[in-house]
Amino acid sequence: MKQDKIHLVNKVFNNQTIRTVWDKESEKYYISVVDIVGVLADSKNPRHYWNVLKGRLKDEGNETVTICDQLKLKAQDGKYRLTDVVDIENMFRIIESIPSKNAEPIKQWLAKLGSERIDEIFNPSIAAQRSIDLYRAKGYEEKWITKRMQSIQDRKELTDVWKENGITENKEFAILTNEIYKTWSGMTAKQYKEYKGLRKEALRDNMDNIEVSLSDISEEVTKRLAKKTKPKGLKENIKVAHAGGQVAKNTRDEIENLLGESVVTNQNKLNYQYLEEKEKLENKK
Repeated sequence: MKQDKIHLVNKVFNNQTIRTVWDKESEKYYISVVDIVGVLADSKNPRHYWNVLKGRLKDEGNETVTICDQLKLKAQDGKYRLTDVVDIENMFRIIESIPSKNAEPIKQWLAKLGSERIDEIFNPSIAAQRSIDLYRAKGYEEKWITKRMQSIQDRKELTDVWKENGITENKEFAILTNEIYKTWSGMTAKQYKEYKGLRKEALRDNMDNIEVSLSDISEEVTKRLAKKTKPKGLKENIKVAHAGGQVAKNTRDEIENLLGESVVTNQNKLNYQYLEEKEKLENKK
């Protein structure tokens, strides 16, 4: 399983976060073993509990241990560490090895988790509603959520137009996206994320209303212009992407002239701070 093919979709069981990812290639959920162990075992150190259990299962020749994958998942301190993960089927086998009163409830939770994904395949609106509910739970305003959901659809329409114009490689999509961002914000997508103190987090999810609006304008103009002029290949599409970004840049300049301040900010929606960044701040003090 490749790290870049997974999508983080953390779930909650009895108010405890279970780190969960969706693998696009295998179309399966993979769950952090240590998080499930933390729910099942009454242990202050679930990671140590799992290491001991894993050793015992390995000695017994239990195949479940051998099929554990490792992914870099975000820990409570904000850092990403390699963590054992298994799919739902093999998680059931691990649960059988741990005597716990929570075994049955968490089995039902896992079964529901699997059925949710199947339901979403047949009815995509369920996935959309789940995203809306997650944004609400994180405290986003309704107006922002509406803009964000629309921007997701608009982005898909833009990439479809790029494909029609001969753009097929992920690297090319990234180049065009960077051209748009660089033109109106002065930064590439990566630089913009770094400016906001982000790592794996989505840039759009950490923009305020004006930033999202400027992003939407730049991509909407790029899409319409690309549809009309039908540029072919990367070089011609870069010119169109720049033109779309320039419209948003002009809009940004007008807004900032009125407000007297920059609308591109380093603010984000994170409710934590990366540990090493906190240490740097303390050292400066």
